Amino acid sequence: MDRIAFVFPGQGSQSVGMGKALAEASPAAAAVLAEADDALGEPVSHLAFDGPAEQLDLTVNAQPALVAVSVAFLAALRERWAAAGIAAPQPAYAAGHSMGQYSAMVAAGVISLADAVRLVRERGRQMQASGQGRSGAMAAIIGLDDARIPEMLALGAPHGSVTVANRNAPGQIVISGDRAAVEAAVAGVRELGGRRGILLPVSVAAHSSLMAEAADGMSRVLASITFADPAIPLLANSNARPITTAAGARAELIEHLTRGVDWVAAVERMTADGVTTFVEIGPGKVLTGLIKRIAPDANAVAVDDAAAPGGIAVPFDDGSAVTN
Repeated sequence: MDRIAFVFPGQGSQSVGMGKALAEASPAAAAVLAEADDALGEPVSHLAFDGPAEQLDLTVNAQPALVAVSVAFLAALRERWAAAGIAAPQPAYAAGHSMGQYSAMVAAGVISLADAVRLVRERGRQMQASGQGRSGAMAAIIGLDDARIPEMLALGAPHGSVTVANRNAPGQIVISGDRAAVEAAVAGVRELGGRRGILLPVSVAAHSSLMAEAADGMSRVLASITFADPAIPLLANSNARPITTAAGARAELIEHLTRGVDWVAAVERMTADGVTTFVEIGPGKVLTGLIKRIAPDANAVAVDDAAAPGGIAVPFDDGSAVTN
């Protein structure tokens, strides 16, 4: 019997038009998006459907829009399975990449959709405000051997704080921190044997010490939110440890602001535990591509498919047995 994992994308997977065909074809998806709009007191779904891109890409908009559309995809999948008389597969894990943790927690019954979209909007505000007075930056580092990463970070250290923010796939990481430190690290990538370093068009240094104020702010916000124990095991972003309690889930949403996302470790943990199929639930196919690089023998599929009816590809629609 196959074991599967549901995986949920983070910021960067948004695009204008996401979820529009889905909402037109699926009453369940439309209901999710309407609930998100109500929770925010504004039509974030319209921004997802019609843009403009410069507004959708703002952190305070992109994050709630992504959670809403990801959960809408999940609702549409469940609707389609039910209509076909197929039992919904029970995943062994739900895993989110960075902000995707909020979508994963909704899927696992930890927090409500309404709380999730309100929380990620506040998360975006807190991130934007954190580290004021310090110029933050992030950069993608391509083709650098893992053994040389400490040397690269050491090049930046005299200029400020710099750390690995994302370990996305073999040979692909993202660094984050003070702009001068990030720029100095990037400048040494080729000399250390890497292919290139690319400064990213972002204004916040996510998953770094510059987000300490945001972590403190979210700690206070999260204290008033009801959390439940996960119905599906979750994995911590920083080290892929299992999260199986409400307290652990709450702590994760605070800690991951200042700690890195080790997606390689998460995928390796799941495959070591017998997961053979990963289903990316949300807009785009970013995680599907990363998983295929991390675990080439695994089956990784994205449900977002513009060519499929309603814009959604439905896995296991043949009733194939899947277990957790």
